[in-house]
Amino acid sequence: MDADKELIDRCLQQDPSAQEELYRRYAARMYGICLRFAGNALEAQDILQEGFIKVFMQLKQFRYQGSFEGWLRKIFINTAITLAKRELKFGRREDITPHLQAGSEEFEGLSRLSQQELLRLIQQLPAGYRTVFNLFVIEGYSHREIGNMLKISENTSKSQLFGAKRSLKATLTREGNGNGREQS
Repeated sequence: MDADKELIDRCLQQDPSAQEELYRRYAARMYGICLRFAGNALEAQDILQEGFIKVFMQLKQFRYQGSFEGWLRKIFINTAITLAKRELKFGRREDITPHLQAGSEEFEGLSRLSQQELLRLIQQLPAGYRTVFNLFVIEGYSHREIGNMLKISENTSKSQLFGAKRSLKATLTREGNGNGREQS
C-alpha cells in the first residue's frame, strides 16, 4: 500500500510520469475486467479508457481504506455497467420472463473451458445477459445488488442470468457437437 500511496500522491499532484506508471501497473488487470463485460476487444478498450479517465478524475476521493485495486475494480465495473445500460437502451432486448419459472439449469461444461474460451462465449452474449452473468457469477453480487446497480428488478436480474446460462449451454452443446467434444 505504501508504493500505491506514494504513486497516488504523485498522481494527485498531476505528475504525468506517475499517471503513466499507475496506468501501466493496473491496465492489464483492469482490461481483463473490461473484456468480460464487453462484446469485443474494441468495446473493452473503450471501457478501459473511460475507466482510467474516471480514476484520474476521482482519485482525490480514494481514502486509503481498503485496497486501491479493489477501489479501481469498482470504478471499472461501474463504467462497464454504464456502457452496458446505454447498449441496452438502444439495443435489442429479449423478454425471457416466461422462462423464469422453469428454474435455472446448472451445467458442467463451463468448468472444462479455458479462460479464453469462456471469455469468448461470454462476449457473445447479449449485453444484458453478459452484464448480469459477470456481476453475479464472477463478481459475486446478489440479484438485489445487481437490480440496484442496473435499475432493474431482482426478477429481471434472475431472468437475465437464466437466459445467459441457457444461451451458454446452447452454445456449448452446439460447439461440442460440431467439433466432437462431449458436453453435458
